[in-house]
Amino acid sequence: MKFFKGILPLIVILIFSFFAFKSLLMPGFFPIHDDTQVARVFEMTKALKDGMFPVRWSEDLGYGFGYPIFNFYNPFPYYVGGFISLFGANALLSTKLMMLLGVILAGFSMYVLAKEFWGKWGGILASLFYIYAPYHAVDIYVRGDVAEFWAYALIPLLFYSLWKIYKEQKWKYVVLFSVSFALIIISHNLTAVMISPFLVAGVALGSFFPDKGRKLLTFFYSFLGILLGLLLSAFYSLPVILEMKYTNILSQIGGGANFRDHFVCPGQLWTSVWGYGGSVPGCNDGLSFMIGKYHIILSAFLFLLAIFLLLSGKFGNYFEKEKQKLIVIVISFIGFLTAIFFTLEISKPVWELISPMSFLQYPWRFLVVSAFFTSFISGAIIWVLGKFVSNKAGNFAISVILSIGIVLVSAKFFVPQVYLPKTSEDYTLNSVISWTTSKISDEYMPKNFRQPKNVTQIANFSNLNSKDLKVVEFTRKTQELSLDLLVYKDINLVLPLAYFPAWKGTLDGQSIPLTQNKSGILIALPEGRHSLKLAFVSTVPETVGNLLSLAGIVVLFIGIIQSRKKHE
Repeated sequence: MKFFKGILPLIVILIFSFFAFKSLLMPGFFPIHDDTQVARVFEMTKALKDGMFPVRWSEDLGYGFGYPIFNFYNPFPYYVGGFISLFGANALLSTKLMMLLGVILAGFSMYVLAKEFWGKWGGILASLFYIYAPYHAVDIYVRGDVAEFWAYALIPLLFYSLWKIYKEQKWKYVVLFSVSFALIIISHNLTAVMISPFLVAGVALGSFFPDKGRKLLTFFYSFLGILLGLLLSAFYSLPVILEMKYTNILSQIGGGANFRDHFVCPGQLWTSVWGYGGSVPGCNDGLSFMIGKYHIILSAFLFLLAIFLLLSGKFGNYFEKEKQKLIVIVISFIGFLTAIFFTLEISKPVWELISPMSFLQYPWRFLVVSAFFTSFISGAIIWVLGKFVSNKAGNFAISVILSIGIVLVSAKFFVPQVYLPKTSEDYTLNSVISWTTSKISDEYMPKNFRQPKNVTQIANFSNLNSKDLKVVEFTRKTQELSLDLLVYKDINLVLPLAYFPAWKGTLDGQSIPLTQNKSGILIALPEGRHSLKLAFVSTVPETVGNLLSLAGIVVLFIGIIQSRKKHE
């Protein structure tokens, strides 16, 4: 019975969130801006089956030449989708389940955080506000930005664990804090960048909450949690920083993704036409940037109420013991206003002053942060009403009415533009991945690579045979190539494989140099019969990153063991 009571709120959230994910249960699929998701899950699954871990390379993307997408682009959601596929689901079903889990996780994690402050029903309401935030629908059904809405789902867990560190100073919350931070980084590093200043502010402000004797310990635990989060994610983040120079990713900065062209007009935050188009300069964007009217109204009301109560001292009998929660409302609302500031053009001088912010590309990304703060604050209405309505039945009724209200108002946004009668094969045929999907996202190709102009120019190993060379045997895995060759005279062979320094080659067991070429990798072959092998071997940054992540895991486990011994 106790277990049932514990999971009952999660069951309620799952039921109420049905309209947010029901479209993912429909047959077929729907068009999204980043229509590469199924192919990426398919490629992740293939790499895992080939025994590659961590997965860094895609064999078929990049026009069939392959490229290191999972070395740079937020791999965690695709690990989830890939592991689902390993249990037998096709790539399309695995993609939809991956997306569905991200939606549900957002609700559950917000409930865990908000319940700490506003009670079970306040937690449920905050959870539903978070699930049904309009920008959440934009990410799922318009942009298809799986990486961003997985990071969105994890943000509440990060702040929950930070709060529990302040309250209890227990190692288990340091573990949760560091793991949550690491997962946000490897889910969507841009969200991690956006949330980090708010996290640092939370660490600084949190030093006021614990008793005086515990301030140093809470600060140490918080700082250690951030450090461990960075260590755990180092296998991904270190190569991102040090190996980006080998790709064309910097071409994405500026041009159509210049932050100066994508500030939000203030009116769009209150109401804007719902659409499935793109972001353009000015106020006539093809997609909506609404925060949510009820998110704004409830948050502003609760902020003003908290300010009034803190300054006047009125209703002290109701709130005297919980002033801390009123302060949290005020701080959260300031966080919301800060996030909104960065979406507007008035923040342009800050964007230009802090040049790395240009990597964020779109100022409206900060709507992720605004949705977090407004949803969290909105749950407090149940806590406030509970101070004046002592009748449990009345509180229950109010909670249900508000929960149903936010679903009825917002569910209309959580639908795709159109359903397509697609099957998994429509997304995973080699010709589709190597051409149609590759054209959508080719920024991870090597610099100066000659992009195919038509489908006949995609990579094709069967074209290696010529009057000077014959391929006797050829085998390929994601991280390995093996060719048995007959070479009739000394030649320079261009393998249709994208260059990356992780590729190492041997000829008849002896190491050979690999030279970058505009059409692949150039290899000098002498006359005769040869065994040519290429293997994707960890580079120095990748190896160091792997070791740092392992070190982080070891520290966490040592801490867990020591913590248990301490409480025995």
